[in-house]
Amino acid sequence: MERTPIPVLTVQTAPYEDQRPTGGGGLRRPTALFESQRNYLPNFVQSLLSSVDLRDRQGCTMVVGSDGRYFSKTAIEIVVQMAAANGIGRLVIGQNGILSTPAVSCIIRKIKAAGGIILTASHSPGGPGGEFGVKFEVANGGPAPDIVSEKIYQISKTLEEYAICPDLRVDLSRLGRQEFDLENKFKPFRVEIVDSVEIYLNLLRSIFDFNAIRSLLTGPNQIKIRIDAMNGVMGPYVRRILCDELGAPANSAINCIPLEDFGGQPPDPNLTYATALLEAMKGGEYGFGAAFDADGDRYMILGQNGFFVNASDSLAIIAANLSCIPYFCQMGVRGFGRSMPTSTALDKVAKVMKVPVYETPAGWRYFSNLMDSGRCSLCGEESFGTGSDHLREKDGLWAVLVWLSILATRKQSVEEIVRDHWAKFGRHYYCRFDYEALEPRTAYFIMRDLEALITDKSFSHQQFAVGNNIYSVERTDSFEYIDPVDGTVTKRQGLWIIFSDASRLIFRMSASSHVRATLRIYAESYEKDPSQHNKEPQAVLSPLIAIALKISQIHERTGRKGPTVIT
Repeated sequence: MERTPIPVLTVQTAPYEDQRPTGGGGLRRPTALFESQRNYLPNFVQSLLSSVDLRDRQGCTMVVGSDGRYFSKTAIEIVVQMAAANGIGRLVIGQNGILSTPAVSCIIRKIKAAGGIILTASHSPGGPGGEFGVKFEVANGGPAPDIVSEKIYQISKTLEEYAICPDLRVDLSRLGRQEFDLENKFKPFRVEIVDSVEIYLNLLRSIFDFNAIRSLLTGPNQIKIRIDAMNGVMGPYVRRILCDELGAPANSAINCIPLEDFGGQPPDPNLTYATALLEAMKGGEYGFGAAFDADGDRYMILGQNGFFVNASDSLAIIAANLSCIPYFCQMGVRGFGRSMPTSTALDKVAKVMKVPVYETPAGWRYFSNLMDSGRCSLCGEESFGTGSDHLREKDGLWAVLVWLSILATRKQSVEEIVRDHWAKFGRHYYCRFDYEALEPRTAYFIMRDLEALITDKSFSHQQFAVGNNIYSVERTDSFEYIDPVDGTVTKRQGLWIIFSDASRLIFRMSASSHVRATLRIYAESYEKDPSQHNKEPQAVLSPLIAIALKISQIHERTGRKGPTVIT
């Protein structure tokens, strides 16, 4: 029986002024906005698809996945219908719409797709009262560069119509190929539903010594682990890879069912929100713990008794132990990258290894050029994101497998490995204060006035006395990045103050949401003496924080008594 071709419709619409991607081609807004504003999602999807040149778009392949949050299935249906109408030839979608951000990057690179669309708001809350997001990956499997984000935004401001096939329906639960005949299209539109884990798992098998990790988890001296997927996308990956493939007991993994509201908690792997994991680790039964965010690109590491490894230390320790990973033994190490707010612990390792460090603005897209050009093998950010040139995204499970490989090779506990690292390289005391949900204009003026203060000549070499500590300003600046590959200049990426003892204060606005603003204060202090390595970070850094609060006047100007989150 001959199938009736599915109609392709052109729908009239009106542009929205607020659809500027916040970085990496991503739009993150309250879910209610996507649901209530007419054509809000179709407008952005059309702008995104139109940013791809027509000749590159016609007949191409794209990858689609989501973190399973509320509104994802509705959004996937719209994305599929619009991709078909806009000439995309094939979509590869994870079963039930589930694909982690690292898995999307992996599949794009594996099948040489033109790009990908990820429906995620990262570590933001889910559910009807939470947030929703759309993120665009380009052909290298990484976040869209700023030039692409700007193109999407310019298109969105003048959009008058979008193309869609509203009668097209895909069964996301059925593995395999589905074909659809469209009106005025010579070739059928294809959708391939793939196993969410398999392609990514095969990549990991080529990077790690799975036998060594399996022995760590199942052998006579096995270590007990506790892994919290936080009811995000990582549940299927944790169960399939750590439990089924590597032998960890099934009860090692908790919160592994993806839920639309992530169980009512923000899927954010830090000490504030991963409390179930932290309490379990404090009991001393488990030797290794980890948590992941909603889309699987961020992670947190805990050792026995709840020993916390901050993200900057984790990055530096991974860098110092890359010889434990077969991939790096074969490929070599060419360089490291870190975002400017990330502590300089990585720099100490790079100096010993005699490889360069590239200091970039926050945002994984800045690492892509470095990796594509062969300059960078390992990258990381203080916001619990780490990855290597195996992908063009940060990769939480990859980082966890690196840590398990280090434990298997060195036969030490997490705490012993960290303390050995501090003894060799020194300890970088570090913390971040987040002031969330600020009125955007207030946050803007705080940063504007602070920049005027610290860049004034009179601020240079100023001294601050706090208790018994005296801090002398050595250098201040508004961070500017010049890409060593293409010369692109990115300005106003945060304010920094460097003191004569190498301590740092950094102030930065986060661009993750347009509704409210987040202002972050970072403090870092270096200590070489091992006898001084057992102090609480906030106690060590309190004088620096006092200086930051004094010069920014953030409490006085916001009415806040303290930060929302401390990490």
